[in-house]
Amino acid sequence: MCRVLTDQSPRRFAKVSRSVRISGHSTSVRLETAFWQVLEGIAETEGLSTSKLISQLYAEAMELPGGISNLASILRTVCLLYHEERRGGIGAANRA
Repeated sequence: MCRVLTDQSPRRFAKVSRSVRISGHSTSVRLETAFWQVLEGIAETEGLSTSKLISQLYAEAMELPGGISNLASILRTVCLLYHEERRGGIGAANRA
């Protein structure tokens, strides 16, 4: 097939927990290394620390109807949407 999985280092799939501070409260977020790498890239592009980016994304998600039920899921989705928008994919087309 497309060999996307078999051509990757197993380390990219390893789950890593990190402590972040959101609205003055410490919390732990567990994501696969590949998602942490994308979030670090987004944060760098935005001139933010990864923790600050996550805090801002959390605040933005809380403004959505229904709020936020799972921060890790929101962050994974943000990574996907960011990637799609950079490539001019589905996310960009749906916003137009």
